[in-house]
Amino acid sequence: MGIYVIRVPDIGEGIAEVELVGWNVQVGDSVAEDQHLADVMTDKATVEVPSPVTGKVLALGCQVGQVIAVGAELVRLEVEGAGNLKENSAPAPASQAQPAINIVAKESVASAAAPVPAAAPVPAAPAAAPAPRPASAPRPTASARKEGERPLASPAVRRRAQDMGIDLRYVHGSGPAGRIAHADLDAYAAHGGQPQGVGRTQYAERHGEEHIPVIGLRRKIAQKMQEAKRRIPHFSYVEEVDVTELEALRQQLNKIHGAQRGKLTLLPLLARAMVVALRDFPQINVRYDDDAGQITRYEAVHLGIAAQTDAGLMVPVLRHAESLDLWQCAAGIARLAEGAKNGKLAREELSGSTITLTSLGALGGIVSTPVINHPEVAIVGVNRMVERPMLRGGQVVARQLMNLSSSFDHRVVDGMDAARFIQAVRALLETPALLFVD
Repeated sequence: MGIYVIRVPDIGEGIAEVELVGWNVQVGDSVAEDQHLADVMTDKATVEVPSPVTGKVLALGCQVGQVIAVGAELVRLEVEGAGNLKENSAPAPASQAQPAINIVAKESVASAAAPVPAAAPVPAAPAAAPAPRPASAPRPTASARKEGERPLASPAVRRRAQDMGIDLRYVHGSGPAGRIAHADLDAYAAHGGQPQGVGRTQYAERHGEEHIPVIGLRRKIAQKMQEAKRRIPHFSYVEEVDVTELEALRQQLNKIHGAQRGKLTLLPLLARAMVVALRDFPQINVRYDDDAGQITRYEAVHLGIAAQTDAGLMVPVLRHAESLDLWQCAAGIARLAEGAKNGKLAREELSGSTITLTSLGALGGIVSTPVINHPEVAIVGVNRMVERPMLRGGQVVARQLMNLSSSFDHRVVDGMDAARFIQAVRALLETPALLFVD
């Protein structure tokens, strides 16, 4: 028998370190060739690390959430034959024994973590004891699953359960073969974290605490937001828009072309308004390299589309939005949203945006203050559309109104230019025929 060491692969593009965001094996597990061992995250992608050999896991080189250097020991296996690690030998360079990695893009974010030296070889150790259940977790009941029985649930449900501090072993699954759905989590939470039918005291004191490490994509988002707010002096501007005519146009287009071309939401029309308005405000369609003290203006509009996923906020990029008609734009937005949700976007679809459009849809509220997607200098936020009474020609009439809440980098965009740009977008939305006039 020999020892085979699998090291953090060299992903390229000058990446020197990664963050371990998930283990798929534990000490003592037997693994097959090409089996998915772990997920590591760079500033732009999650990388699946497979095993190049068959063997048994002797040791894991780091813990979830740890930032480790390329070339550091990741997993140590016991294998048939000599292996690749000789006693008292120096660690193999990162270029040797590289597994064939699978890259799954997640989000364009810049890592601010400090470099970490390569980890020393980790001796074989017994499997780590499971983390203690939070004090508030329910005690095992007759409805709990057997020890070691894995509940059936999608990755999205598992992530949400982790965020809610719920142990899926105690959740009744209503789906096929007991599969747990989001509705089951809601029902479990509605009963105070107890299986349905278990009584509880409504006003009892609670003293449980749960410590949740900020790792993976959530850490990248936190770093990105912190960097944006630290570097950029945000200037926000809110304007009310009467979208009654725009909404009527959208419904009419869907009635005529929806069956053949697909249904339009408001987002493609908003994107078109931004593209047209930017022709007169090129100083807003820029990226600002504040380290180099340089602004780059773009003729192309690479529109960032902020998308909320189960893992967190992502900003995929609709490239050359200026060249797309409404249905091409709608299809592109839908594809990016689905790819963000499933983690199946290419790297180039997650970076290089020149301005961002963000919307919370029905949850958009009245006013928001969106954070600029650094190194851009502007972001346009869409709030909830509501029907309200307005005076028109001395008559009180019902109109569809919606606020645009936008933020600008005040180092680059003057307040007057920001206001004029949003007023231009407003004019286009309130007179939608202008969206199609060159």
